[in-house]
Amino acid sequence: MAGELKPEFLIADEQELRSLFPATHDLAAKKSQPRLDGHAIDFIARSPFLCIGTQAADGRADVSPRGDPRGFVKVLDDKTLLIPDRPGNNRLDTQSNILANPSVGLIFMVPGFDDTLRVNGRAVITRDPDLLALLAMKDRLPLTAIAVHVEEVFLHCAKAFRRSRLWDPESRQDRSEMPSLVKIILDQIDAAPEDPEEMKTLDEGLEESYRKSMY
Repeated sequence: MAGELKPEFLIADEQELRSLFPATHDLAAKKSQPRLDGHAIDFIARSPFLCIGTQAADGRADVSPRGDPRGFVKVLDDKTLLIPDRPGNNRLDTQSNILANPSVGLIFMVPGFDDTLRVNGRAVITRDPDLLALLAMKDRLPLTAIAVHVEEVFLHCAKAFRRSRLWDPESRQDRSEMPSLVKIILDQIDAAPEDPEEMKTLDEGLEESYRKSMY
């Protein structure tokens, strides 16, 4: 069957994996830094978007996006980052995972930059009013913030973004070629209305909620 995973071709251990690839070149091995330098701090100050990877106590992995105006992540010092927790769907996947396992991985992106900044470390959740005040947006404070103790920092090369042409205007796709977010979710739980006007009202309701609850 096409796409079937054949057990005899599955990689079983790291030694087998590494035997398939050339050795890491010296620069890639040495680029990892234990703290934020001036270049990393400048990159974070330019970034309006990151993804944070966490893991639950049972090993279940999760990656969540975070976005705001550029510089929304605050650098408290060369070993500490502060990420605001803006209003969302209140699943609290990231925060719950951090409470169970504080190890996190971050990827910072800057529109137009093909390279990315990767930060690995350990996180805690804080509601310190003095720290939350640093993250105010439109006179609103986040309820909590994620503080990350930096353990590893390095820039990642541009190959993935150049292969994907992520920032290339000619590679942009028309969002209308797929159903709306609300329609997709309702389809997945077998609750989508048959009446197009009712569906339109639900879509408009989502857009209105975006306008009212961004912060």
